[in-house]
Amino acid sequence: MSTSRVSGSTIIPGLRYRDAHAAIDWLCKAFGFEKHAVYDDDQGGVAHAQLTYGNGMLMLGSVRDNEFGKRVIQPDQADGRETQCPYVVVTDCKAHYEQARTAGAIIIDEYAEKDYGGAGYSCRDLEGHLWSFGSYDPWAGGGG
Repeated sequence: MSTSRVSGSTIIPGLRYRDAHAAIDWLCKAFGFEKHAVYDDDQGGVAHAQLTYGNGMLMLGSVRDNEFGKRVIQPDQADGRETQCPYVVVTDCKAHYEQARTAGAIIIDEYAEKDYGGAGYSCRDLEGHLWSFGSYDPWAGGGG
């Protein structure tokens, strides 16, 4: 099995949103994602969307009652708990934190300089998904 590096992400988080169109707009405004592709479904929702940040990507779609949808629950259905949390490397963490806060992100862990290098914070998006942002870049081999 080859694990050689390819251009772009090799691990891409996938999330579901009840109002995926609103989530896409909010994720772009609050976190700085850019729309790469958005494919609507025949019910006014999003069948599949791809948002990019640098060379990273997030895939998302509308909550659906199908076989895959039965395996995924929303944070409000689990008392806000998550089984995964995307970490996004950002260049200017303090500015990113302020942008997210201004857009209405619910800050969980305030912006702080980290002992291991760089800075970071955690927040919830408009539907309660947990996110972590920081300037620590593990690809760089040291603090960010």
